[in-house]
Amino acid sequence: MKYLAIDLGDARTGIAISESGIIANGLETYKRVGLQKDLQYIADLVKQYKIDVVVFGLPLNMDGTEGERVEKTRAFAEKLQPLIDAKIDYEDERLTSVEAESFLIEGGMRRDKRKQVIDKLAAVIILQAYLDRR
Repeated sequence: MKYLAIDLGDARTGIAISESGIIANGLETYKRVGLQKDLQYIADLVKQYKIDVVVFGLPLNMDGTEGERVEKTRAFAEKLQPLIDAKIDYEDERLTSVEAESFLIEGGMRRDKRKQVIDKLAAVIILQAYLDRR
């Protein structure tokens, strides 16, 4: 099984992949350009890498409730589903961006560089958590 994780943001989207189903690897940080182009870009990645499951990070509120960000994520996933031949699933992503940033700070990465990779790293954390639960 091959997996693709999406950390969907308004401006940037972190993307991670696991071709083994064991280890998550960062693929890229994608700069969003518009809904239709964004959907097509992700659909093309799913086809290119022959992905079986697309895992979206679900940005739940700290109390576990769903807010506006969750609605946006689910709406994007629902629009993506008809374009791909893969299952869509979700993983709780509370605090993944905080965790990613602390990794980068501990690694001594400068603030301007962190902004470029934090979304990709958050996607890796989301996908690894998903894989570890399986």
